[in-house]
Amino acid sequence: MDHSPSIITQVTRDEEENATGPLTGKGANEVSPSKKPRSRGLLHSLFCCLCHKESEPPAVKNNAPLLVEENGTLSKQVPARPLLPRIKSNDAEKICVVIDLDETLVHSSFKVYVLKRPHVDEFLKRMGELFECVLFTASLSKYADPVSDLLDKWGAFRSRLFRESCVFHKGNYVKDLSRLGRDLNKVIIIDNSPASYIFHPDNAVPVASWFDDMSDTELLDLIPFFERLSKVDDIYDFLQQQRTSS
Repeated sequence: MDHSPSIITQVTRDEEENATGPLTGKGANEVSPSKKPRSRGLLHSLFCCLCHKESEPPAVKNNAPLLVEENGTLSKQVPARPLLPRIKSNDAEKICVVIDLDETLVHSSFKVYVLKRPHVDEFLKRMGELFECVLFTASLSKYADPVSDLLDKWGAFRSRLFRESCVFHKGNYVKDLSRLGRDLNKVIIIDNSPASYIFHPDNAVPVASWFDDMSDTELLDLIPFFERLSKVDDIYDFLQQQRTSS
């Protein structure tokens, strides 16, 4: 049981800086929130930010190119290929849970080290047993892939998605859940950045950003919540009940 954060790798983010400029948090265009003490209940903190929804974002075309015929007319748009492969038979009845990396599971000190959030081992092990888990980060794969190799000891992540799978929208890298190739009523996203799930706020389980608080128990506290959620048929009713009661 990991009661305190530990260094999992000396991975440097120099290459990512060269590609995008100096990073703060998840990407050059995302600003990590300042550290604040947690004073509210867990479920209240999970869902309070969803009570004040932003206006409905514009429809996303999945970045599919427009095809122009020789006569100049536009042909029917070709649907984008799903981001995820066909679901495996042993995951067929499971909810798909999209899990963020930076400030959710780990914290990267630029050019120095990557810290594990307390209880991340217990959390990932149990999540891998209950769900079809997918790592989805706005970081580049050259940084996030080796970190994930060291972090995921149990093969909890069935797939990994990186910055190139995001949609760049109003200065943020958004994780468009409609592109996964899964039914949205069986998709959850766990992320510390509301901008990441602005297209699908009703599918989100927000978590507090983590930097270096050794007494943090958020991931541990979430395990019973997800054990209950794993048994529901439609995630929207369950999450709505939690928002109402929190």
